[in-house]
Amino acid sequence: MVLKLEHVTKKFGDFAAVDNLSLEIPEKEMFGFLGANGAGKTTTFRMILGLMDPTAGNITWNGKPINYSTSPLIGYLPEERGLYPKLKVRDQIVYLARLRGMQKKAVLKELEYWLERFKVPEYADKKVEELSKGNQQKIQFVAAVIHKPKLIILDEPFSGLDPVNVEQLKEAVLELKEAGNTIVFSSHRMEHVEEMCEHLCIMQKGSPIVHGSLKDIKRSFGKKNLVIHADFDLSWLKELNGVTSAKKTPEGIQLQITGESVAEEVLKEIFGKGFIRKFDLEEPSLNDIFIEKAGASYE
Repeated sequence: MVLKLEHVTKKFGDFAAVDNLSLEIPEKEMFGFLGANGAGKTTTFRMILGLMDPTAGNITWNGKPINYSTSPLIGYLPEERGLYPKLKVRDQIVYLARLRGMQKKAVLKELEYWLERFKVPEYADKKVEELSKGNQQKIQFVAAVIHKPKLIILDEPFSGLDPVNVEQLKEAVLELKEAGNTIVFSSHRMEHVEEMCEHLCIMQKGSPIVHGSLKDIKRSFGKKNLVIHADFDLSWLKELNGVTSAKKTPEGIQLQITGESVAEEVLKEIFGKGFIRKFDLEEPSLNDIFIEKAGASYE
């Protein structure tokens, strides 16, 4: 069941929130949407969900348009909190899951599983407003996935969470992916996408500026990072052939180089000049790639 966006544009007056976006999101994979606020991520999600019609272009899932008949197959975690603060967690989840066509008995069984999974079984009888922000987000996540949708859309699922809650939620998302669900999630944190996604799209001002499989994007970038920690001055390395940029760090230097052969030359140059604690050749980060493509730093 492939999700396909073909030349999708969404205009508000003269402003194009999404501009000629074409994407194919593979089945049973995790796809990351990256972009600063206002890049067009949430607008794209709302069109995928059928909450908003594109101004131009088509969105299909498994070759068919998305409409109310497909909504029970989709789970959505909005960026804004959408829970009723005065309702107890159990009543809330039962109500939302019944709207998705589930029977109450099945809902309670699934809810028990998820509350145990998140180590908060006692929250079933608590009102949403009594929970911390991180725990509200977990309940909202449960509401999005309890009906076992085939396509799960998570808009900034980790924003504002402490590291422990981020890890718990990440594990749950990966578990759903392993179970064969298609997951699309947006984030403004590159490391989350880099860690979890096989395919991604970086949006800027409504248009994709980097798009494809993470492996291919990194391979086609052609440059690598070389991290050196040493107890002698390394600043002169920036003059060497094949070094495209250099950044001093407290422990040494980080170089961007044009290929692995340059790393060999660098090693020959520094060998014997003093103690080298670290010499590490790394893949380029998404941030490096974004800076190159967008001509600006990401945040």
